Amino acid sequence: MALTPYPASDFPAQPAALITGAASERGIGRATAHRLGAEGWAVAVIDLDAAASSAVAEEVAQQHGVPTLGLGVDISDEQQVIDAVARVDAELPQLVGVVNNAGVSSPTPFTEVSTEEWKRVFDVNVHGTFFVTREAVRIFRRHSLGRIVNLSSASAERGGGVYGRAAYSGSKAALLGLAKTWARELGEYGITANSVAPGSIDTDIMGGKLSDERKEVLLQELPVGRVGTVDDVAGAVHYLLGRDGGYLTGVTLDVNGGSHIH
Repeated sequence: MALTPYPASDFPAQPAALITGAASERGIGRATAHRLGAEGWAVAVIDLDAAASSAVAEEVAQQHGVPTLGLGVDISDEQQVIDAVARVDAELPQLVGVVNNAGVSSPTPFTEVSTEEWKRVFDVNVHGTFFVTREAVRIFRRHSLGRIVNLSSASAERGGGVYGRAAYSGSKAALLGLAKTWARELGEYGITANSVAPGSIDTDIMGGKLSDERKEVLLQELPVGRVGTVDDVAGAVHYLLGRDGGYLTGVTLDVNGGSHIH
């Protein structure tokens, strides 16, 4: 079925976006919240830590002069997600975008991963993404407009990575499949669904778990000659969410500096 046209001129003057996992000090979610705020978006910051979420939301509001909301939510808890998205719908301008950024990593090889570890990763990375997106889509359908962006990973495309093994890679691969499925099933409602797959990005995960020696090896493997920044990823997310991204759906933007070319 063909996508329902949605002229850029009909895009809300001030759309709102919900970003999960957006309270980490040096994380992609926080950078995305600031990027969207700078572009005039209202922003809902969702994270486990309620105080940190509120602080980031206040920071975005003060720096960019946009409406914000910060909520402490365990996205693996269905009812918490239902309640949180209802508040976003009631307290912010029209919700147009959802950025499924929240996730947990797992460095455990497949032959050693426990059932508990497997479930822990999938509960957040996959089930949490499902809960958040389901509630957002109900709002998107009401307005015949919506943008879904899943934060996957180069690990999902290359079968593991620097600090993510079976559970992490499997869960991030699931997000690629979900985005493609949503693109097909939800296009008739004016909703697009895409993924961003970051490679080596300078975040707390990388900074805290990689030795200087390993970082040097990574640089040698990157055609662009540098590790990526959270702003590199935030820019890609902003493009997929915005007015100019309406004819992109079911795609994956690889923000990896050339570490994985396919």
